Amino acid sequence: MIPRYARKEAADIWSPQTRFRIMFEIEAHAADAMAELGVIPKLAAQAIWEKGRDVIFDVERIDAIEREVKHDVIAFLTHVTELVGPEARFLHQGMTSSDVNDTALAVQLSRATDLLIEDVDLVLTALKRRAFEHKLTPTVGRSHAIHAEPTTFGLKLAGHYAEFQRAKERLAMAKFEIATCAISGAVGTFANVSPLVEAHVAEKMGLAVEPVSTQVIPRDRHAAYFAALGVVASSVERLAVEIRHLQRTEVLEAEEPFDPGQKGSSAMPHKRNPILTENLTGLARLVRSAVTPAMENVALWHERDISHSSVERAIAPDATIHLDFALRRLAGVVERLVIYPENMLKNLNRLGGLVHSQRVLLALTQKDQARETAYTAVQRNAMKVWRGEGEFIELLKADPDVRPHLTDAELGDLFDLGYHFKNVDVIFDRVFGRG
Repeated sequence: MIPRYARKEAADIWSPQTRFRIMFEIEAHAADAMAELGVIPKLAAQAIWEKGRDVIFDVERIDAIEREVKHDVIAFLTHVTELVGPEARFLHQGMTSSDVNDTALAVQLSRATDLLIEDVDLVLTALKRRAFEHKLTPTVGRSHAIHAEPTTFGLKLAGHYAEFQRAKERLAMAKFEIATCAISGAVGTFANVSPLVEAHVAEKMGLAVEPVSTQVIPRDRHAAYFAALGVVASSVERLAVEIRHLQRTEVLEAEEPFDPGQKGSSAMPHKRNPILTENLTGLARLVRSAVTPAMENVALWHERDISHSSVERAIAPDATIHLDFALRRLAGVVERLVIYPENMLKNLNRLGGLVHSQRVLLALTQKDQARETAYTAVQRNAMKVWRGEGEFIELLKADPDVRPHLTDAELGDLFDLGYHFKNVDVIFDRVFGRG
């Protein structure tokens, strides 16, 4: 993670100070439960909270200790002892490093997901507003990047809105799956720490209890979590790519905002480049790069190894911070997107009515003409339009295979743009509900 693509709210979740605070709370809550069970003195548990509740951890000191002892949790506990005093000897009774690290990671990922869900809500709000604004703005639908049939720009945005609704649901499920606590001791048998301690810590930290932790929380949960982030990132990219295509000079149906004083190129003063959506495409790649390592982390040796640890120290902050940044940027792009309805209509009409070819085909079949015969006639005239040999409707009127079946008035009706939009309300009701 680099600061260029990090919002403070997201980066703070992964700061050493935040992590050590979470680790302390896990240990202190565990001490409370142990005190209730009579494992440690209640006064010791109280002292741990009193002396440690508001301390600022010395990150450099913890790093220095770790360089000597070569163990991150021992380094943390040693520093806590320096801050708390002799009562700290009652911390970590029967617990393992994974109990603390895995539970802390679950808390951090849960908090990060809360931010991501807030971000998606911003994207949804922007998409809904712009979709209704352009509910009936005609534009051409493209398949294989080639003109197909008319649609509306509002329908385009409604499709993305529905996708980000699913993204929100995926993130909620990802949080539900990742938010588990493990305080089960060596190899997960609870031999030296009671399951009641785990239950207490889970409740206090807002987590569920991991049914079988084998000393570590099973990494299928993490694999599913990062896979969900990867899918959301792909949804970001799909919308970003659409905007990039629409901003091409030859299309110019929509355009990223271009602020006063902004420069598009160091060499060419005329340039207005889609830098924000290109950046979103790149960030989506970074988020998805976490998916395969997370999948490979599932196959740990026996009850526990640490082959996953180095991976997660990188992908957890990077993927969540980058996705947070991307979603916020996307929300801003959609909110301020410059839309050109006149260019949409001009592009829609560029092929002289070819976008209505299916309606002509269907009308001929309704007039008892064989589908293959009708298709050949319509295509023959369409190819002439592609070659610049005339207007589609005029060529059809003159075609001997079309003229006996369709009057000029009937042909004119088949070129009615509004015909294609008769079910827009139905689709909008499906996506946004009746309002």
